[in-house]
Amino acid sequence: MIEQQTTDDSHFVRRVIQPGLLGLMDGSVSTLAPLFATAFATHSTHVAFLIGAAAATGAGISMAFAEGLSDDGILTGRGHPLARGGITGLMTFLGGIFHTLPFLLHNLDHALYLAYLIVGVELISIAYIRYKYMKMNFFLSIIQVVVGGALVFLAGFLIGSS
Repeated sequence: MIEQQTTDDSHFVRRVIQPGLLGLMDGSVSTLAPLFATAFATHSTHVAFLIGAAAATGAGISMAFAEGLSDDGILTGRGHPLARGGITGLMTFLGGIFHTLPFLLHNLDHALYLAYLIVGVELISIAYIRYKYMKMNFFLSIIQVVVGGALVFLAGFLIGSS
């Protein structure tokens, strides 16, 4: 019974958690640079929202196809490609759209502060998922995820401020 539960857990991690985490990480981090570069360069919440929504949507579609076409799931045991692609694409979109939504506000400062808060929650959530399901050290995971996010944010800030 314990062996069956371990196998079921392993299948769940490979078929659902891993593609979802991949998407959440990609969506949360890869959309930071275009979103914040646009906000800093244009000082327009409307334009920043459009760029963030476009980045989240494009990244979601791209990651869905990349994951879905990477293998048929038979050799790796990672599950059906349509399911993996759907999970990855959806989570990529969600990871990118959550910190884009504050730019629906008209006040740039308020939008930025709310987006910073949401990015922080996203990064801590990613670190927690890595800790819980991938058996990583929680504090090491936080450091890795925050450093990655900070580097991408810094790129967006520097590009948008130039």
